[in-house]
Amino acid sequence: MKQLLKYLFAAVLILQLIACNDNTDAEKLFNETPTTRLNNQKTELNEALLSSPQGWKAVYFTDNTVLGGYTHLFRFAADGTVVMASDFDSDTDQYKSEYAIQVGSTVSLTFTTKNRIHLLSDSNNYPIPALRAKGYLGDFQFLYYGQENGEIIFKANRNNTEIRFVKATAEDWANLPKNLIMEQNVIGGEERPLFRLLETTDGTTTHKFDFSFTPATRFANSNSIETGYSVSYDMGIGYTPTGIIVSPAVEVGGQKLSNFTYNDADGSFTATGTGGVSATIKYTTKPLALTDDYKFLLPGKPLSWFGFYVDDYTIDSPANSPLFYKELEKVNASLPAGQSILSVQIYANHSLGTFIYYTFVGRAAIFHYVTVQEDAVGKKAILKHKSWNGNTTAAAPAFLASIDKYFMDPEGLYVKAESFRLFYSDPVYTFTSASSPFRMTTWKLQ
Repeated sequence: MKQLLKYLFAAVLILQLIACNDNTDAEKLFNETPTTRLNNQKTELNEALLSSPQGWKAVYFTDNTVLGGYTHLFRFAADGTVVMASDFDSDTDQYKSEYAIQVGSTVSLTFTTKNRIHLLSDSNNYPIPALRAKGYLGDFQFLYYGQENGEIIFKANRNNTEIRFVKATAEDWANLPKNLIMEQNVIGGEERPLFRLLETTDGTTTHKFDFSFTPATRFANSNSIETGYSVSYDMGIGYTPTGIIVSPAVEVGGQKLSNFTYNDADGSFTATGTGGVSATIKYTTKPLALTDDYKFLLPGKPLSWFGFYVDDYTIDSPANSPLFYKELEKVNASLPAGQSILSVQIYANHSLGTFIYYTFVGRAAIFHYVTVQEDAVGKKAILKHKSWNGNTTAAAPAFLASIDKYFMDPEGLYVKAESFRLFYSDPVYTFTSASSPFRMTTWKLQ
C-alpha cells in the first residue's frame, strides 16, 4: 500500500510540474504585446526569405475559378532588393526591384517597386473582356501566415488567395523558359487533333469528360459526357518544365491529383495516384458528344446565318484552331497590298442558296455556292462545290483555295453550339473539319 501511495504521489508531482511549465509558456505568450509579436514575425519572415541560397518559387493561382497559375521565382537580398523572373509571357529574364516586410495589423511581404509580379495586378492588362479593369486578379502584397514543412505561407491581401513559397533550385531558374515550351504542348500544335478528353479511373471505374482549354486565361473546362453523371472539373493550369499543375486538383477515388506529366509521343498529360488511381488529358479524333447542330445547314431548313469576323471577338475565340489562324495568314499573304480578309460567313437556305460568303478590305466579296449532304450516322454536314459567284466553270480564286478546301472536307463538318459566350449574348457556334485540325468560331446571327 505504501508503495502504491509513493507512485501516486510521484505522478501528481509530475503533473503539477507540467502544469506549471504550461502556465509559464502561456503567461509568456500573453505577456507579449501585439507589437512584440508582430516584430517577432517580421524577423522570422525576414530570416526565412534570406535562408534559401537560390531563393523561392511560387506558382501563383490568382483565382482558380477563372485563371491559371503563373510561376514566379524570387531571390531576396538583405539590402531590400529582390531578383525576380516569371513565365507570365515570353520574357523569362531576371529583373531586380525592391521589397519590404511591412507591419500593420499583420506582417506582409510587399513588392514596393514594379517587377514581374505587378503584371498580374495591372487593371489595364486583362486577358479576356470579362476581366476588363480587373487585370489578372493578382496582388503584390502578401500577408504572412507562417511556415509549414519548409514552405512559407502567404495569403494575397486582395482576395485572400493562398500562395506558398517553396525553396527554389538553380535548375528552377535555368529551366523557367521550358514552361513556355510546355505552354505550346498544352495549347496543341497543328498536327494534333482538335478534340481532347479527360479520362479518370479510380482503379475499377473509368469516366470520360470533354476538355477545352483557353490559352489566354490558362483555364480549362471539363464536363462529363455520361448521362446521369454530372461531375465536372474546371481548373486553372500552371506550366512546369515537365508538365502542368492544376488547381483545384482533380479528385479521383478520394485522392487529389494536381501534377500531370507530359508524354510527347501522344501529347497526353497524366497524373498518377495510388491503387490504380489516375487522370489523363489526351487527344481524340472526333468529338466525344456529337450534336445535331449540323442540321441547320440541311436543305429545307429555315435561313441560318453564321459569321466569323477579324475585327470582333470571334478572332480571339479560344475555339479557333492554330491551323485556322495559319490559313487566314495565307489568304492575306496572297492578296495585294492594301487588301485583307475581313470575314467568313456561312448562309444556309438563303433566298440565293447556301453559300460561304468571303468579304475583304479593299476588294469585292466572293460567294462560294455549295450544296449540302447529310451524314446522319456521323452527325456531320458535307458541303459540295456548286459555283464561284454563280459561275459553275470558274476555279477557286488562288488566294482562297487553301482555306476553302477545309470547308469542302469530303469527310464533312462538325457543327457545335458552344456553351461559352464572346462578350455579347449572341450564341457561338464552331465549324470543324472532320479530317483535319481546322476549326472556326462564329456568331449565329440568324
